[in-house]
Amino acid sequence: MQSRQLRMGAAEWGLLLFLSVLWGGSFFFGKIAVREMAPFTIVLCRVAIGAAILAVVVRLSGLEFPCSISQWLPYLVMGLLNNVVPFSLIFWGQQEIGAGLASVLNAGTPLSGAIVAHFLTADEKLHSNRLLGVLVGIGGVAVLIGPSGLNMNWGPLLGAGAVLLATVSYGFAGVWGKRFRSVPAFTSACCQLAASSLVMLPLVAVFDKPWLRAMPGAATLAAVLALAVASTALAYVIFFIILRRAGAANVMLVTLLLPFTASALGIVFLGETLRQTDLAGAALVALALLIIDGRPFMALRRAFAAGSAA
Repeated sequence: MQSRQLRMGAAEWGLLLFLSVLWGGSFFFGKIAVREMAPFTIVLCRVAIGAAILAVVVRLSGLEFPCSISQWLPYLVMGLLNNVVPFSLIFWGQQEIGAGLASVLNAGTPLSGAIVAHFLTADEKLHSNRLLGVLVGIGGVAVLIGPSGLNMNWGPLLGAGAVLLATVSYGFAGVWGKRFRSVPAFTSACCQLAASSLVMLPLVAVFDKPWLRAMPGAATLAAVLALAVASTALAYVIFFIILRRAGAANVMLVTLLLPFTASALGIVFLGETLRQTDLAGAALVALALLIIDGRPFMALRRAFAAGSAA
C-alpha cells in the first residue's frame, strides 16, 4: 500500500507541473512588483496574505495552533530562514536581474541544502552521487555568472549574488524544518508565514515607509495579490497534496521545472531574453539535481541489469 501512495501517476505529474507554474510565477509576479514596491513591503504582503488564507485552511481542517511562546519560537526561526531572508534577497535581487535568471539561480537550492546538511546533520553526508551532483551544480552556477558575468555591472552581479544567498538560507531552513515532521503540514506552513509577518512589520515600517510612497498601480497590486494567493497559499496546498501522495523525493522534482516555467513567463510577458550561457548553466544545474536525486541512474542500472540477465 505504501509503494502505491508514493507512485507518481498522471494526476501527480499534472499537479507537479501546476506547482511549477505557481512557484515559477513567483519570480514573474515579483519582477512586476519590484518596479513600484519596495522588497520588504512585497515580502510582507506575500507572507501576511498567505498566512491569513492558510489560517482558514487550518481551522476548516480542525487543526490547532501553538498556544505558547516556546511553541511559536521554532516557527519564528523557520520563518526567518524560509521566508523573511530568502524572499527579501530574491525580491531585492530581482531589481537588477530578470525573472528567468533568478529562477535558474534559485534552482540551485537543493545544492545548497546538500552542502548545509553535510555539515549540520549526521545522516545526510555528501557521498558519491551527492558530492558529484554538488560539484556539477557549482559548475552550472559558474557558467551562469561568468565569464560573461565579469562583463556585468555591479548591480546585476549583486542581484545574482543575493539570489544565491537566498538558496543558502533555504538550505538552513531544510535542516531546521526537520523538527516539524510530526506537525501537520498546513499548521507548520501557516505558523511560519504568520511568524514571518510579525518580523516583516517593523522592517517595512523602518526601511520602506510605504505610507510615504505613491500608491502602486493596478498591475502591481494584482501581481502582489497573485504572489500571495497563487504562488504562496495555493502553492503550499498543492505542495502538501503531492507530498502526501508521492513523497518528499518526488515533490522536490519541481525544482527541475521552475527555471523553465519562470523563464517562459518572463520571455512571453516581460520581454526577457536568455543568453546561451544561461541555458547551458540551467542544463548543468538540472543535471546536478538529477545526479543528487539518483533515481534516473538507478533506473538505468536496473534496466541494464535486466537486459544483461535476459
